[in-house]
Amino acid sequence: MKLTTRGHYSVKALLDLSLQPKYGPVSVRAIAKRQDIPAPYLEKLLIEMRRAGLVNSIRGSVGGYQLAREPAQISIGQILEAAGENMTHIPLNSPPPAQAEDWVTFTLWQRLNQKLKEALYSITLADLYYDARSWQASLGEEASFVV
Repeated sequence: MKLTTRGHYSVKALLDLSLQPKYGPVSVRAIAKRQDIPAPYLEKLLIEMRRAGLVNSIRGSVGGYQLAREPAQISIGQILEAAGENMTHIPLNSPPPAQAEDWVTFTLWQRLNQKLKEALYSITLADLYYDARSWQASLGEEASFVV
């Protein structure tokens, strides 16, 4: 699986939202600046995240985007799916049954892709948050956060 810019930026943006006090709304401009993502592109990604039910949009002068659920309830798989990422890279057609080696290889890739998908759906924003904080603490850094 190759992670595209869409998927990478989507994860970065939602992780940024998970760091907000009480998961309050954040403007696109603020997220874009902190995470070095072009604001117009980020806006499009957040609209996709809203359609998938991962974020809510709040209108008004103190509006912006906020997580629709707790970070522990949003998996990386859900984010990547909402971003349109293809999480499997195996051919849909199966090899001819006469070629046992090809069939074994095909089923191996099916299993590996299934395990990858399971892993992506088991890792949450909360997991990434704690991983990032642990890494920063090991470096003696403050809580500034850029993914």
